[in-house]
Amino acid sequence: MNISYNSEVIDVKQKLVLISLALVVVAGSMHSCKNDQEPERPNIVIILADDFGVGDIQAHYPDNKILTPQLDKFVAQGMSFTDAHSGSAVCSPTRYGFLTGRYSWRTPLQEWVVTTYEPPLIKANRLTLPEYLTQQDYHTACIGKWHLGWEWPGEPSKRRLEDFKSLRNVEWDFTQPIQGGPTERGFDYYFGVDLPNSPPFTFMENDRVVEQPTAQYIYDPDEGVVMPKGHSGAPMAPGWRFDQILSSITSRAVDYIHEQSKSDSPFFLYFSMTSPHEPVVPSKEFAGKSGIAPIADFVMETDWSAGQIIKAIDDAGIADNTIVIFTADNGHSHYTGWESLIEAGHLPSGPYRGHKGDIWEGGHRVPFIVRWPGTVAPGKANNQLVCLNDIFATCTEIVSGDLPPDNAAEDSFSFLSTLLEGDSPVSRTNLVSHSVHGEFAYRSGPWKIVFKLPGTNRNTSRGKAAIVELYNLDDDIAEECNLVEEHPEIVGQLTDEMRLLVQRGTSRPGSDQLNDVIVRFDTIQTERWAPTIKE
Repeated sequence: MNISYNSEVIDVKQKLVLISLALVVVAGSMHSCKNDQEPERPNIVIILADDFGVGDIQAHYPDNKILTPQLDKFVAQGMSFTDAHSGSAVCSPTRYGFLTGRYSWRTPLQEWVVTTYEPPLIKANRLTLPEYLTQQDYHTACIGKWHLGWEWPGEPSKRRLEDFKSLRNVEWDFTQPIQGGPTERGFDYYFGVDLPNSPPFTFMENDRVVEQPTAQYIYDPDEGVVMPKGHSGAPMAPGWRFDQILSSITSRAVDYIHEQSKSDSPFFLYFSMTSPHEPVVPSKEFAGKSGIAPIADFVMETDWSAGQIIKAIDDAGIADNTIVIFTADNGHSHYTGWESLIEAGHLPSGPYRGHKGDIWEGGHRVPFIVRWPGTVAPGKANNQLVCLNDIFATCTEIVSGDLPPDNAAEDSFSFLSTLLEGDSPVSRTNLVSHSVHGEFAYRSGPWKIVFKLPGTNRNTSRGKAAIVELYNLDDDIAEECNLVEEHPEIVGQLTDEMRLLVQRGTSRPGSDQLNDVIVRFDTIQTERWAPTIKE
């Protein structure tokens, strides 16, 4: 599984020298004390792009056509993981996994995403990464897209419905505090939108709507690509501009970094971008800039936004003590201009099969770059297996030297040793992937077993046995050659491993835990929201 990296970005000799220097610095910093009292703990900034493909950074794939100068520079400054994966091939489940360190399919949500006005996916009593860091005296902030549900003030008592569209017609009270959001799931501060293509079309700050959505959204096909036509007539703040969402949250994040840089306490910033997810609405500064298509312009604006966050860290003088991770929640979407990109010679998924939503590699293999000056060797490519869920355990080990307790972050493995030593093997040896349709895949070493829909779609497949396929990613990165007939022994072994991982309620060593629902990976689920197991 080789990835083509620009030779100008990564110099082997420079890597070896910097790794040695980094290890010396790390050894010293782990024993140095701030004010002779306690080790200095790094700030942590996670930049999560939305629907950004593994092939969308030009430094990683020089033959691709979208210019990404800011992320190219970032690649030269950090370690790029070439076998990195989101916890799901779609938005909400990946965000759940990142913030809790737990696979989302262990919750009632068995397919798709949390949709408009649905309740919180994260239980109030579940430990989240920001909550843990707050306990360690970090200031924590989420700026951008939430998409994990709220308790919107309104009358419906049941809000997890198979006919989720009915919630659009409810009259919600936007003047009241909104419970169950970021500030009740561990964050000290929040500013952003639930998601850019769903109502209410307005910003939220902490647990309040910033500007009351007293106007109505009127669909205009000329405003952008994949505009939220189905929400025409929905509540919207007067003068709401879709093309200003990204710049607004970027500015707010930059201000937050400069403000927190003056504090003696460390901070954790989760910058949850709204791009290049639909609606595809590049601002005037970027419209037409790529010469390819609006979606390519929006990828370029995403690159700019990430660059602004990194620049703010550098300008604030805190780069040496700040870990920055750039990654994405899933692969590039196939309905926002995919064909235009392919025709231009740009491959959003690189050499991998599929795209956002798929169980194939293009659905969940994502860019993952870590910059930590003086600690992580710059310009290095690493092929260790990592998942966004692993950020939780890695942060806890960095901050306190400990891993999460058994009943938290059940599917999170620290990759700190890899950051410090480069070639040190990580503790993650397997991976469970999940598609928008609720399909499962299990990865162990080069082997990947897939449990596919047997029908043409979810509805025709419900309750039926999944079709099993087997691939060797070392020999077949494009997942073209199904080896299920040639290797029945491997199929049996991987199926048994997957069954045990599901039944234990955790994939980490330690005591067994409980899933929230009965999980069947070999049979297609019968409903989107599975009934919760009564404890």
